[in-house]
Amino acid sequence: MSAGTDTTTRPAEPAEAVGSRRGLLRVWGPGLIVMLADTDAGCLVTAAQSGASWGYALLIPQLLLIPILFMVQEITVRLGIVTGKGHGLLIREHFGRGWGYLSAGTLLLSSIGALLTEFAGIAGVGELFGVSRWFTIPVATVLLLAVALLGRYRRAERIGILVGLGELAFIVAMVLAGPKLGDIVSGATSIPLNQPGYVYLLAANIGAVIMPWMIFYQQTAVVEKGLTVAALPRERRDTAFGAVLTQVIMIAVIVTLAATVFTHGLKPTLNTVGDIANAVTPFLGGMPAKVLIGAAVLGGGLVAALVVSLAGSWGVADVMGWKHSLNSRIDRSSWKFYTVYALAHILGAVVVLSAVDLVTLAVDVEVMNALLLPIVLGFLLALEVKALPKEHAMRGAYRWTVWILCGIVMAFGLYMVPVSLLPH
Repeated sequence: MSAGTDTTTRPAEPAEAVGSRRGLLRVWGPGLIVMLADTDAGCLVTAAQSGASWGYALLIPQLLLIPILFMVQEITVRLGIVTGKGHGLLIREHFGRGWGYLSAGTLLLSSIGALLTEFAGIAGVGELFGVSRWFTIPVATVLLLAVALLGRYRRAERIGILVGLGELAFIVAMVLAGPKLGDIVSGATSIPLNQPGYVYLLAANIGAVIMPWMIFYQQTAVVEKGLTVAALPRERRDTAFGAVLTQVIMIAVIVTLAATVFTHGLKPTLNTVGDIANAVTPFLGGMPAKVLIGAAVLGGGLVAALVVSLAGSWGVADVMGWKHSLNSRIDRSSWKFYTVYALAHILGAVVVLSAVDLVTLAVDVEVMNALLLPIVLGFLLALEVKALPKEHAMRGAYRWTVWILCGIVMAFGLYMVPVSLLPH
């Protein structure tokens, strides 16, 4: 089924998809996988840099971002389920092809930057265990191509979630790091907003939480999965659970580095996954550090590479009017979509094989995401008003809360335009 299909043509979701445990598994997935992808290799590295440089000072912002993240993605859920159309297609239909191209442009910028960080992270994990990136990157590329080209959406989603759960290894690392509650409380309540370096990383963390490709992905994913309005409550819970989980992982990364590297006054150079593992090795042990850091970054990198490339390909196909469903075989009508998906991985692999500074790239990409937020969230809020019927639109205090919080995030993104140009 194409994401551009009208809701009236979609097959009804089986009754079990709404009212049973088996139904829970049928409905849940889009929110969880997009949130696991949200905590990708770049985000994990950004969080590690945050904990190593500023201790616990970025914990409160991570907590405050949970409701904002949920509210943003919940709108995409309603847009997708109620209209049966992808994000790019709705923008094109309601605002014209020119605005559709603009939205696709922001999506491509975000997706390309993210995909590079994923491949760089995967390469770093291999090198952590002495495996050349000339082996890990081609293997990862082939696997990611196979997941999309040889499977259906539900199968790709399940594989992505299973792989992404490797990120939970950072929770184990946090426990082994032995953080002290007193240090966490005192450090978290000290927020140095007068420091450009802190503000820059704050922007990077905001960009690491709300990313343009997440909106495009989840809206099309609920359509690909064939969810109907009856599934809305459970898909909201799927999204809420994922929003909490992704921030718990980010917090675990920050606490791990803060309790070890920052607390002991170390100033390590964090340019690779190996650098991060080496930084915590004196506190966790050599092999535990390698295994835990490696599992988390590999899991985050692989699930995000799948989600990011699908989001970018779906978004471009939406705007161009191409057929783009994983549930259909490659044919004359869908080959363009699959070609974009394949080229994204191949080009990303080639760039990363030329060697990339992962930490610098990751932080810069997340800051770029923050700068793009005014455009992305502006389109999302406008579509909520124009594309949803009254019975499914936001109402009352909740509506104002969402608009105010999104306005604050968009204002921060605009504020970061000049700040990002300053030395940090």
